[in-house]
Amino acid sequence: MFRSPRKVKKYRRSGRNLIASNKIKPDQWNISDAEVKEALKVKGYDVKQVKKIRCLKHQVCISYWDANNNVCCSFFSYRIFARWQTDVEKLIDYCPTLAEWKKLNHIIQYEFAYYHYLSEISEALSNALENRLYVLQATEQLAVF
Repeated sequence: MFRSPRKVKKYRRSGRNLIASNKIKPDQWNISDAEVKEALKVKGYDVKQVKKIRCLKHQVCISYWDANNNVCCSFFSYRIFARWQTDVEKLIDYCPTLAEWKKLNHIIQYEFAYYHYLSEISEALSNALENRLYVLQATEQLAVF
């Protein structure tokens, strides 16, 4: 007569993206108005002036005036900022071992699959991953000799 409780599937696994795995902590960035204007311009928004920036753990809340003097407020991913790309590239460059590179590569491939990246950014990060792999393989081969 009694039914068992419904099983809930988790669609998102924790620790899979760069923020949840504590590889990058963008909520500690001090994002300037100029960075916000540049990022929103790339996304296609016409920003006249930034009113307020509130950094949360996984996204940033931006309030701004558009070209028609309307106040707009929305949540944006940190992935729209140029600083995101430079931080990920630094993370790739400072990857010390092949095993660490494999973990990082898995996380970044998850990022590409589940989050929207501009094609230029995804290509640049893929190239950085590939270059770092070649460097790590070469140093591993030299260590064997």
